[in-house]
Amino acid sequence: MMLKTNFSLSKYNTSVFLGLFFTFISLGIFANEPVESDSAIVTELSTEVHATTENHESDNKFNAGKLITEHIGDSHQWHLWGDHGHAVHVPLPVILWTDKGLEIFSSSNVEHHEDIYKGNYYSYKLHDEHIEIVDEFGVVNEEATAKIVDLSITKNVFALLFSAALMLWMFLSVAKAYTNRQGKAPKGLQSFVEPLIMFIRDDVAKNSIGEKKYSKYMPYLLTIFFFIFINNLLGLVPIIPGGANLTGNIAVCMVLAALTLVIVLASGNGHYWRHIFAMPGVPIPVLIILTPIELIGVVLRPFVLMIRLFANITAGHIIALAFFSLIFIFGEMNTGAGFGVAVVSVLFTVFMGMLELLVAFLQAYVFTLLSAIYIGAAVEEGHHEHHGEEAHAHH
Repeated sequence: MMLKTNFSLSKYNTSVFLGLFFTFISLGIFANEPVESDSAIVTELSTEVHATTENHESDNKFNAGKLITEHIGDSHQWHLWGDHGHAVHVPLPVILWTDKGLEIFSSSNVEHHEDIYKGNYYSYKLHDEHIEIVDEFGVVNEEATAKIVDLSITKNVFALLFSAALMLWMFLSVAKAYTNRQGKAPKGLQSFVEPLIMFIRDDVAKNSIGEKKYSKYMPYLLTIFFFIFINNLLGLVPIIPGGANLTGNIAVCMVLAALTLVIVLASGNGHYWRHIFAMPGVPIPVLIILTPIELIGVVLRPFVLMIRLFANITAGHIIALAFFSLIFIFGEMNTGAGFGVAVVSVLFTVFMGMLELLVAFLQAYVFTLLSAIYIGAAVEEGHHEHHGEEAHAHH
């Protein structure tokens, strides 16, 4: 009976997740030179050749910072392997709403910085993962670019869609299995999901919100736990559809934290708001100082949730990539040094990978637990209200 009640919440969990899903998916945004003398032209050409040679040598050098920022950031293409001109990507659709209409094309048309794609209304190029409107010479039209609404399916958006589909399949199939196998022991996916749901219900929701009111918030708590946990795990998988840093994206963390804040504010009872604006027994002069601090605290709590999730997940990716980068940095100095460092780097990266599996669960748990604690504080009843209810029940 307990399991049946627990899994009857899956339909609510699905609807809440769809709300998260649609919230997230909305995220998302020659000059002519004067004629010179022959000697001046020769001097200028030699300077340009020297500068080009230096830039070419600089481009061939391994850039650890660029590698790390590209892998933890969002992208219009899904990188598979290789680097620079030999890289292999999976192109993703670019969807732009301009002031003249809708433009849709493949990101392979603007794969390189020098590529310019001529659309129906404008010409476009990609610069630092931002689509810009340009003229035939590649000069940016800043006024038209500022009006672009970028609805592209980027790497993070694709990862979001995939995790949404995966979660819907998981919960619907598990709910169906419980309907068809009533009274039987769980097996397969059920045996993986059930302990996690029981854990969130008994150790998080009931303890933080209370026996009487926890069930109302279970769909939301289960949704954010599984959403963060699954995407943390997918971020550790190096091949498509894994490898996206979705939960390390500050916008996604901000939306999750904002949802917790909205639920806390909507659930706050009279006792909660009295303690925010006018704490009982506190002198009025002290309230003038204390009340603004309490109000700031209400907003800072979800902000801390956002920063904690963002920083911990991003840091894990950066550390792993940094140790991989050491192999190429030392390899450029000396081949033997590169092989020597490779052994240490690979071993430490494997260790970090195992540690990240634990972090994937811990960050989902901490975010869910703190959300439940904040909700529990908002719905907690005062001693007077509690005694009043008991007296009414006694009569």
